[in-house]
Amino acid sequence: HTNHVGSCPCKTRHNNARVLSGHQVVWVYSVITFLPWYLLSGASRSQAHAKRVKARSVSRNPAGPYRAVSNQLKLVSLLHEGVDTLDKVFEYAVVHFPQRDCLGTREVLSEEDEIQPNGKVFKKVILGDYNWLSYEDTFHLSQRFGSGLAALGQKPLCNIAVFCETRAEWIIAAQACFMYNFPLVTLYSTLGGAAIAHGLNETEVTHIITSKDLLQSRLKAILMDVPRLKHIIVVDKKPTSWPDLPRGIMVHNMAAVQELGSKPENSKSQPVPSDIAVIMYTSGSTGIPKGVMISHSNIIAGITGMAERIPNLNENDTYIGYLPLAHVLELSAELVCVSHGCRIGYSSPQTLADQSSKIKKGSKGDTSVLRPTLMAAVPEIMDRIYKNVMTKVEEMSSVQKTLFVLAYNYKMEQISKGYSTPLCDRLVFRKVRSLLGGNTRVLWSGGAPLSAATQRFMNICFCCPVGQGYGLTETCGAGTISELSDYSTGRVGAPLVCSEIMLKDWEEGGYFSTDKPNPRGEILIGGPNVTMGYYKNEQKNREDFFVDANGQRWFCTGDIGEFHHDGCLKIIDRKKDLVKLQAGEYVSLGKVEAVLKNCPLIDNICAYANSDESYVIGFVVPNQKQLTTLAEQKGIRGSLEELCNHAEMEKEVLHIITDAAVTGKLERFEIPKKICLSPEPWTPETGLVTDAFKLKRKELKTHYQDDIERMYGGK
Repeated sequence: HTNHVGSCPCKTRHNNARVLSGHQVVWVYSVITFLPWYLLSGASRSQAHAKRVKARSVSRNPAGPYRAVSNQLKLVSLLHEGVDTLDKVFEYAVVHFPQRDCLGTREVLSEEDEIQPNGKVFKKVILGDYNWLSYEDTFHLSQRFGSGLAALGQKPLCNIAVFCETRAEWIIAAQACFMYNFPLVTLYSTLGGAAIAHGLNETEVTHIITSKDLLQSRLKAILMDVPRLKHIIVVDKKPTSWPDLPRGIMVHNMAAVQELGSKPENSKSQPVPSDIAVIMYTSGSTGIPKGVMISHSNIIAGITGMAERIPNLNENDTYIGYLPLAHVLELSAELVCVSHGCRIGYSSPQTLADQSSKIKKGSKGDTSVLRPTLMAAVPEIMDRIYKNVMTKVEEMSSVQKTLFVLAYNYKMEQISKGYSTPLCDRLVFRKVRSLLGGNTRVLWSGGAPLSAATQRFMNICFCCPVGQGYGLTETCGAGTISELSDYSTGRVGAPLVCSEIMLKDWEEGGYFSTDKPNPRGEILIGGPNVTMGYYKNEQKNREDFFVDANGQRWFCTGDIGEFHHDGCLKIIDRKKDLVKLQAGEYVSLGKVEAVLKNCPLIDNICAYANSDESYVIGFVVPNQKQLTTLAEQKGIRGSLEELCNHAEMEKEVLHIITDAAVTGKLERFEIPKKICLSPEPWTPETGLVTDAFKLKRKELKTHYQDDIERMYGGK
């Protein structure tokens, strides 16, 4: 069995006798416990279930379309009969779960500034318990808010914007807009000023819902560039006066608008399934963000498909919401939860765990207090947890480390056969599991590919399955999700019951549906979850969307995939990431990055190639701890910045990267020949990655232009 831990930083030379005795203990334990467990737990059934064919081509053609085995005849588009718009989805939940907790927010007990040794000031918070709104409370607040917006002159079928962090008020505002048929324009809170102004002007909004912080830090600066804007609704409780805003703009707080809405009912326009529910601006990994028009029926089809892949989803589940609600992954996940009566507790990446940056040492992070059963994450956050835990393993005594490695490898072997390891979970992995509260039963990953090492780590150490999903804003985030019994890595599962997938030959890249052993090609997604297209962008709609002879919409993703014999999809490339080198070789930058990100020394990497040149170069954000250790071994001293600019360190890191590339079976021409090290991490705030932490290649190229010239010009 492959030793995946070998690629982890916890690779050590063990004392043979100790490992041998450890293996003997494990062997004896396995023999004694295996038979009764195997007979009682139904493991053979779950193994057969995991291995069965999950999707097949309905045409028997290797190009597809592929559908889930349970839905070969018809795609599913509704959760419940007759519940065909988002206001009805929420009403259904209120009728069935009126007194259950719906939205939870932690009380802020105190805030303080903490001065770091380098002089920087960090804000730290001490937070109390979660305060909950029931489904009935949330419904009444939303209804009053919608009515209040109507009283402020917001008209049905006229766009309204929400520009706000992930919090309970976001969902209250969204439900109000769904009820009153106000199409909701969503904008990432980390977009630059020009992109925000572009979205607001293109959608011609007059009303915007935002927070005190974002009004101050982002919106204020661009108000002169958004002439149509008349009303700003701030969701924070404290009324604040804004003396220095342009004339003609009125600021209200949410409670005042709800007060306005509690007067006699303002006229209400019931949405129909084909009405636009959301215009979601993409994070813009290529150029200016595009607004995707999503109808009520699109979202409902998407969440119907997603919900089917989560076993036993019910009102006893607790979900932790901390990813941007302006991203389709988080909005869909929260609407799946609301439709099933789950409770949603709000958090943020800065307060998620006890060790998070804003949590005061010794006080509790959100996962410890909420103890969620369901959680969605982007690979960037999972990679961070993985590297933190592995660094801690490195610091263990040799006996503890040996035990951890032994348990890790033993469990890896067991889960690959479909077996569980209750004793290992209790004795070795309980502490790691408690980082997420200790109750997590399902982790979803989406937004970008998850490395095999990180996925294995999450499965093993958090003792819960990790479902990888694949979808796009243009398909409501729905496409595929892997089954929780599928422990293979690198795959994104079978098509959801709301979607079907075809593979289109791509000659230039050399991908064909007739390829052996697996059919390959560009992924096209069809189904009721495929959105209405881009807002005011007919040309792009003609390029990326089409309607087939049966009237079904399809989206051309630009991603390259292959279908395995069991009907599961693997993403293997992306059309936009393909660069032709001087000698005619094609390099997939995404593939190079995916292989090299597994290297413990690398926190992030962007591969770059110029068609006039014969080799690939790379920009690397190194792992600070690993880089410092490497520098100490080489006798080089200095700050992180000095180490990153040190020619000798550049050479050493390149050497390690080259070894990782060879191990990862990259071709000679795909391996970066030169690199530059960046001491600054890439965050959405720096503008170098999107909110889903996807690389913004154009911005990275501009940012590193001098380095590109140096690496290619030999300067």
